[in-house]
Amino acid sequence: MRIACVLLHYGNPSTTSECIDSLLKLSLPKDSSFTIYVIDNDPKHRFVKKNLPENVHLLVNEHNLGYSGGNNVGIRQALAENSDYVLILNNDTKVDKNFLVELLESLHQNENAGVAAPKIYFEKGHEFHKSRYKKDDLGKVIWYAGGIMDWQNLIGHHRGVDEVDKGQFDKEEKTELMTGCCLLIKSEALKKIGLFKEDYFLYYEDADFSMRLKNAGYTITYSPKALVWHKNAESSGSGSPLQDYFITRNRLLFGIQYAPLRTKVALLRESVHLLKTGREWQKLGVKDYFSRRFGKGSYK
Repeated sequence: MRIACVLLHYGNPSTTSECIDSLLKLSLPKDSSFTIYVIDNDPKHRFVKKNLPENVHLLVNEHNLGYSGGNNVGIRQALAENSDYVLILNNDTKVDKNFLVELLESLHQNENAGVAAPKIYFEKGHEFHKSRYKKDDLGKVIWYAGGIMDWQNLIGHHRGVDEVDKGQFDKEEKTELMTGCCLLIKSEALKKIGLFKEDYFLYYEDADFSMRLKNAGYTITYSPKALVWHKNAESSGSGSPLQDYFITRNRLLFGIQYAPLRTKVALLRESVHLLKTGREWQKLGVKDYFSRRFGKGSYK
């Protein structure tokens, strides 16, 4: 059994190194191989290859290809090497040593599952509301325990976000949305539905992927025993112009394709309102959607 991890580097190189260190401590199933493809997607902060083990390979993109395009480079390489499973993982994460075994077990137990998604905590000190929690709660504050799409407002929600884990989300079950932060995909599903859509560049590509999985007859399994810690928004920055632009444009791209008719009408009305009253990058996001400028679009 061949398992490949696609680790997209963007931002602080030391963050990527810490993630790799946690991956190298993973427990692996018998008769399996584990290869890590580090995709350097950051021309400004290159990841320098230093004494990496034989199973860690560095692939360098000349330009920033975004989340979707950057990960697709690694996915194509993994499929070319006949990997049976592909693990997509943000570089600003750390993983429990048993998390891969748990994800694989979840896929094996659920025949129709194309993806298994772990329980994800905030890394200590990266919670949204730091003052809310006791010292002993840190490291146990949930970031993702399954995903739900609010189809009226076209906003994906993480179940359990900001809650201290007390076992309330310990049931393995189907979930509507995966998160691009971490997912284990069957290669057969990738071959059937394709890779991430590069029109999105960043944001909503995971929601689109979730919908394409569902439409192809696959399910997404939430695997609560698989644990990950996430330094939330370390690369992109919450509330940044980057988020204003890509979330505005890609919400339109996603919604016009998948949302109910009533929501589509409301979304178009909202886009007209944003053109009049929105922030600079929100306005540009709307304009680029209607101009069909996708991928990186106008963002600089």
